[in-house]
Amino acid sequence: MSAAYWRQVHEDDFAVPTDRPLADLTAELTRLLGDADPDLRDGLALPALATWVERGVYDDLLRGLGDGMAAGLRVGLGERDTDTVFRRSFSVLVLGECIARDNERPLVPGGKVLDWGDRIATWILQERDLRGFVPGKGWAHAVAHGADALGTLARSPHVGAAELVVVLDVIAERLAAPADGLLTSGEPDRLALAAMSVLRRNRVPWDLVEPWVEAVTATAAHQRLPDRDPYVRSGDAEAFLRALYLQLALGPRPPAVRADLMLLLVDALRSTNQVLLAPE
Repeated sequence: MSAAYWRQVHEDDFAVPTDRPLADLTAELTRLLGDADPDLRDGLALPALATWVERGVYDDLLRGLGDGMAAGLRVGLGERDTDTVFRRSFSVLVLGECIARDNERPLVPGGKVLDWGDRIATWILQERDLRGFVPGKGWAHAVAHGADALGTLARSPHVGAAELVVVLDVIAERLAAPADGLLTSGEPDRLALAAMSVLRRNRVPWDLVEPWVEAVTATAAHQRLPDRDPYVRSGDAEAFLRALYLQLALGPRPPAVRADLMLLLVDALRSTNQVLLAPE
């Protein structure tokens, strides 16, 4: 199908075309999720699939659609600086839409949602293409998109306290994962939003929240060696701590642990910014 075909669908307010089977339309849109052209991928394929999920077009097929998007997380996994990142990164956005639809009304078994969550968590920890905006090709943004999906997962009624702890642990592990450079396109902020989705459930006890923050703080205070840039290892965790503090200070719907967590974050930020906070 041509780009003009999908632009017409866009202009028709994403009414589902009747000239082709839905399965064929879905297969084509799934292919376009991995296209290097941002107009096709981000401008047409993603909004079409997301709108159809939101409008209930896939309600009877949601399990199969979600499984297809989860399979997309494996395409080219481990590659760096290749176009396969677009398929993975945009598949997780659609998978997040599938979870969000189930959050509104029960459409798939809880075990399936947890399976999708496991696959999101496994992928985001194994993802090695951490580019944000790719000149000429638009957003890759895998970590940010994965964070959005984790936040949606955290709001699922199928996700209990144990699974919420896992989401927090995945965030901490992603921040501690070795990388060649910093996440510079708002990813720590998106990870902080995902963490807030967990904390707002008020299901994770303080005796598990506290060591989680301490683990992130340990990454932010990583030992600085003279032969390497220390901020490559510690900078993402430091940015996350600041973003989480901002969310707690100014964000809506504060969690029950807000007061204790803000005090803990103040101590964490003080310990990791001693040079900046030293008296003149």
